[in-house]
Parts: sequence; C-alpha cells; structure tokens
Amino acid sequence: MSLRNARAVRWVRHQFSQAPFEPTRRVWPAGVRLAVMVGLFVLVTGIAAGMRALAGENPVLSLLFGAAAAVLALTVYAAAVRLLEQRPASELDTSAAGSGLRLGALGGVGLFVATLALITLFGGYGTKGGVSVGGALTVLGMMAGVAVVEELLFRGIVFRLVEDLAGTRGALVVSGVLFGVLHLVNSGATVWGALAIAIEAGLMLGAAYAATRTLWLPIGLHFGWNFALSGVFGVTVSGNEDMPTGLLHGTLSGPTAITGGDFGPEASIFAILVCTIPTILLLRTAKRRGHLHPRRRPSTTETPARP
Repeated sequence: MSLRNARAVRWVRHQFSQAPFEPTRRVWPAGVRLAVMVGLFVLVTGIAAGMRALAGENPVLSLLFGAAAAVLALTVYAAAVRLLEQRPASELDTSAAGSGLRLGALGGVGLFVATLALITLFGGYGTKGGVSVGGALTVLGMMAGVAVVEELLFRGIVFRLVEDLAGTRGALVVSGVLFGVLHLVNSGATVWGALAIAIEAGLMLGAAYAATRTLWLPIGLHFGWNFALSGVFGVTVSGNEDMPTGLLHGTLSGPTAITGGDFGPEASIFAILVCTIPTILLLRTAKRRGHLHPRRRPSTTETPARP
C-alpha cells in the first residue's frame, strides 16, 4: 500500500473514531446544520445514482459500486458530523454495526416475507421464467448503496436534526412524509403508494433509529426489505419499474389494495399492517429507554448536538 493510500485509510478510520475530542469551533444551530447536510447529501445521492447507472445490470460492477457508494456516504456523513457538530458520530459506532445490520437485515427480509405471504394467500403473487443469480447479485449491490445513502439522509440528517427542533413526534412526521414524497419521482409512483411508504417505512425506520440511537438497525431493515422485495422475489420496488430482475421474476395480479398495483407490494394494505407492528414495538422500546424527546425550547445558546 502506498503512503498516500495509507494516509487515506487512516483518515477514513479517524472519521469513525468514538474518542471524544475538544471542540475547536462552536456548534452551528440545528436548522443551519440541517440545510448544509441535506445539500451535501443531495450531492452524495447524485454521485451514488451515477454509480448505479454506470454499473447497469453488471453484477460485479453493481457490487463494487454499491459498496463504494456506501463507504463514500458513511465517510462523508461522519466527517460532516465531526466538523459541523464537533462530536464523534456515535450513531455510526462501528462496534454496533455487525449486530445492528444483521438484526435489521433479517428483520427486513422477515417483514417482507410476511407481507408477500399474505398477498400470495389472496392469490396476488406468482412467478414466471427461471431464476437469475446474476440479477440477485446486481440488486444486492444496488440496494446496499441505496439503503445506506437514504438512511443517512432521512434518519441520520432529517430525522435527527428535525428532532432537535420539533421533538421525536415532529421528526417522525416530517422524515416520514419527505421519505414518501421522494418516491413520487419513480415511474410507477402513485399518491397512495407514497403515503403507504411514509407510513410503513418512514415511521418504522424512524422508530428504529429512536429506539437504538444508531443508524445500523434502520440501514439493515431498509436493505433487507428492499433486497427481499426485488432481489429475491422480483417484484416492483416503490413504483420503480426500471429495476433489474432479481433471483425470481415475480408477477402481481388482483385488487390493487392487496397487491399494490403498479407501485408494487409496498402499496399493499398488508405491508402497512405488517410494518405497523414493529413500529409500535420500537416506539415502546424508545419510550422505555428514555429516547423520546420533547420539542426543545428555544435557547440563546446552542447546546451540544445529540445523536
């Protein structure tokens, strides 16, 4: 490894260090930090989208670019927190990454399997054609990048900083609504589908962050759900009809309320019902741990940012 590469690796590791450090500048107000970090992550999102476009349906490139997008987003976020908030990014404590990602990924897969089982019970899901391992790997890489970038933006930045201004309830509503609105840009999007995403995913992922105060669980949930949906069972993700085919080529038929129609299973009433259960349980956990914050009263002195 060259000296330059070694320095780059040390710099990246330093961004994730949990060692406390002496602030060198004042912490910017939450509203300013929110605007700056959202702007920064609009740029990161654009870079990640460009990587996905370059990878196309090549499974090797998709895995490589997906991992690169995830590392880029995580490093930019951690560095921005250290600079703007003058603290280590404790919500990205790497010691909790393994357990959080594993639990989240398994939970996300399990929740979608339960949703699809209910849809299948009512005759709404079937398959055609053979299987595609390459397609599954392509989606695996793609969804790794998507899950990391979107969770850092919507839970790490929007939820966390809105919570500083409007409390946990306000943060759940704002981040959930914006998460739903984001999906209106997809080719098969519907207003109902966006609302369903806001309720089932926006609230659940916000509750996962509130309960654990780390981003690893929501990242894992997001990834596990999306990969199972598209990478394994081959159905439309959030109205995005341009996704590569996964392991299976799934087909949906029947009432839109059951199947979700062109938007995909996430617009199914079953997805909302299934995801409401962990949302309630996670919010109860957050309350028991004292992680639900009231709206903060205005203060003339900016207090240290909280994770």
